[in-house]
Amino acid sequence: MIKKLMVLLLVVWAQSVMALWPHENISEAIFSTSIVDRQPAKIITEADDSLGKIYFFTNIRHLAGDKIMHRWIYKGKVKAEISFDIKGDRWRVWSSKNIWHTWTGQWRVEVVNQNHEILLVKIINFEKNTAQESARKNNG
Repeated sequence: MIKKLMVLLLVVWAQSVMALWPHENISEAIFSTSIVDRQPAKIITEADDSLGKIYFFTNIRHLAGDKIMHRWIYKGKVKAEISFDIKGDRWRVWSSKNIWHTWTGQWRVEVVNQNHEILLVKIINFEKNTAQESARKNNG
């Protein structure tokens, strides 16, 4: 009886943890200013043109042997596609994009599987840094 109860509790716990994941095969999908020791160093939810480079980090689960891709999209145009071979049941991957100061607005990153199905979409807004904009105008 106790063994059955323990198994049931484990199943319920596992389902509740997975419910917090953004996708059944992605336990994390976040933007960051850098990656240190294969982890996002500073998580961001918005950015301005003082950054220049943004990282997108995903923690992939249970897709060993598959390929996934990070597709960076700006104003409906694909700006980058970075593919990854998933070599384990838990595989951390990240891509980065150098963003010109004029490329402000909404950026979309799609996580795409090898069948070209979109698993997840994350959006970040990239805005002008008003202090830098003023400096550019005064120096130009």
